[in-house]
Amino acid sequence: MKKLVVTLTLAVPTLFVGTIVGQQNQANRMKAADNTFAAKAAQGGMAEVELGRMATQQAANAKVKQFGQRMVDDHSKANEQLKSIASNKGVTLPNMLDSKDEATKNKLSSLRGAEFDKAYMEDMVSDHEKDLAEFQHEADHGTDPDMKAFAAKTLPTLQHHLQMAKDALADVKSTGK
Repeated sequence: MKKLVVTLTLAVPTLFVGTIVGQQNQANRMKAADNTFAAKAAQGGMAEVELGRMATQQAANAKVKQFGQRMVDDHSKANEQLKSIASNKGVTLPNMLDSKDEATKNKLSSLRGAEFDKAYMEDMVSDHEKDLAEFQHEADHGTDPDMKAFAAKTLPTLQHHLQMAKDALADVKSTGK
């Protein structure tokens, strides 16, 4: 009888810990494609915020400044939502710009006024076209329900950003500033 009590006393906590570890491992098991999407979305979101801040300071055109502030506001919010989802799944997101975004930031940091406006808005149009394709792919083909929902929920905002970017670029090209 004592042997049975000792065995049960040792077995129950082990079973409980095993269940918790199993649940944590399940949380870490987003498919590679969903992990890649999350990492790229995090990096892109960070870049949008940093470049948007730069636009609010270096742009000459009012639409470009407004667009930059919108990038800061909207992408900061989306970044927080993405971080929350990733954290709940045990996924660590990048916290630094990748080399491509760092190069863009360095290039833009040397520009001011109309030169900045044109270069920034051209980058934003191109970037948001790529973002839309990636978010649409995740919304349609992702395997993690939370990542799919995040992508689908973010798509209308990205579509609006692309239209705003195209409008601001047209304004920059037509006015020369």
